Amino acid sequence: MLYYLFDFLNSIDFPGAGVFQYLSFRSAMAVIVSLLISTIWGKKVIRLLQLKQIGDEIRDLGLEGQYQKKGTPTMGGIIILMSIIIPVVLFADIKNIYIILMLVTTVWLGLVGFLDDYIKVFKKNKEGLAGKFKILGQVGIGLIVGITLYMSDDVVLQQKTTLENPVTVVNNSGEIVKSKAIITQVKSTKTTIPFVKNNEFDYSSLVSFMGEYARPAGWIIFVLAVIFIITAVSNGANLTDGLDGLATGTSAIMGVTLGILAYLSGNTIYADYLNIMYIPNSGELVIFMGAFVGATIGFLWYNSYPAQVFMGDTGSLALGGILAAFAIVIRKELLIPILAGVFFIESISVMLQVGYFKRTKKKYGEGKRLFLMSPIHHHFQKKGFPEPKIVTRFWIVGIILAVVTVITLKIR
Repeated sequence: MLYYLFDFLNSIDFPGAGVFQYLSFRSAMAVIVSLLISTIWGKKVIRLLQLKQIGDEIRDLGLEGQYQKKGTPTMGGIIILMSIIIPVVLFADIKNIYIILMLVTTVWLGLVGFLDDYIKVFKKNKEGLAGKFKILGQVGIGLIVGITLYMSDDVVLQQKTTLENPVTVVNNSGEIVKSKAIITQVKSTKTTIPFVKNNEFDYSSLVSFMGEYARPAGWIIFVLAVIFIITAVSNGANLTDGLDGLATGTSAIMGVTLGILAYLSGNTIYADYLNIMYIPNSGELVIFMGAFVGATIGFLWYNSYPAQVFMGDTGSLALGGILAAFAIVIRKELLIPILAGVFFIESISVMLQVGYFKRTKKKYGEGKRLFLMSPIHHHFQKKGFPEPKIVTRFWIVGIILAVVTVITLKIR
C-alpha cells in the first residue's frame, strides 16, 4: 500500500519519496515493522490467549520439565502470520505474482493450522483436524502454486541462447551492436540442481521419450513435485515444533538463506556473475522474506526457553509451507534437503521409528525402537540433554546447512 503511495509521490517529485524505489530500503523496513509487530502486538495477543484460557494440553511423554509447560498459551502462530502479512502489504508490490502466491500460501496454511488448533483447544479433541484433511489442505495449496506458475504469463525465466552467426541487437545503453547471444524470457520447467557444473535441471527431461508431449508432461511432473515438496516441508516443520524456539529459530535461519538466494536470482548482474538463472520480478520476494525473518525472530522473544507462548499448528504448518513455496518460486526447491536438513532429519526419524517398530513387531511379535523417542529431538531429551542445549545445537546445524546451501552456487 505504501509502495503505491510513495510511487505516486515520487512521480510528482515529492522530496524523499524515491527511497521507496530501493528494494534494500523496503526490505529493511519490512524486517523492522515485523519485529515491532511480533514483539509489541505479540504481548497483547499472549495476554488475550491467557484470558481466554487457550492453553496447550500436555500429553504424558515422560519428558523432564514437560508439565511445567501445561497451560502455556498456544495458537501463537497468529502473531507470526500477522507480522508477515502486514509489512508485506505495506512495503511490497502486491500486484507482483510472486508476492500474491506467497500471501495466499501464508493465509491458506495458516487457516489449516488454525482449524487444527481450534479443534484441539475448543473442541477438546487431542487429535485435532483429521490427518486426511490436513493433507488435503497442503495438496490444495500445492496445486494452486504449481498451476499458477504454469499458467501465469508473469512467471518466466530469462534464457541466453548462443548463436552461430552474430545478429544485430540493442544493448542496455541503447547502442546497436552485433552479438552472438540473444536473451529471451520463456516459460520453463527448469530448476537449480546443486553440485553440478551446468546446474540446471529440466523436469521435462524426465519424459523426453514422449517427444512433442514432453513439455506439457514436464509441467505435470513439476506440479506434482510442488505438491509433494510443500506437503513434506510443512509436515517437517510441524514435527520440529516440539521444543521451545526450535522450529522458530531454524525457520529464521532458512529464511535468511532463501532471502539471499532470492536477491541473487532477482538481480540480473549477480545472476549473470554466478551463472544462475535470472527470474524477472522475483527480487520483490526479498521484502516478503524480510518480513518472515523479522516475524520469526520477533516471535522468539516469547517462544525461547522457557516459552511464554507456543505457535501451534497455526504457525508450524504455515512456516514450513512458506519456506517450501518460496524455494519453489525462485527455483531452488532441490536445495531443500540441504537447507531444510533439520526438518528432513526430524521427519526421517519419525518414519524410521514407525517403520522399524512395525517390522519388528511383525517379525518378533514385539515392536522395537531405533530411538528412545521420535521426533529425534525428543530422543536427546530422553538421553538427559537440557532442552536449551538441544535447541541451540540444532540451530548450529541449521546454520552450517544454510552456509552449505549458499556455497553450492559456486561449488560445481
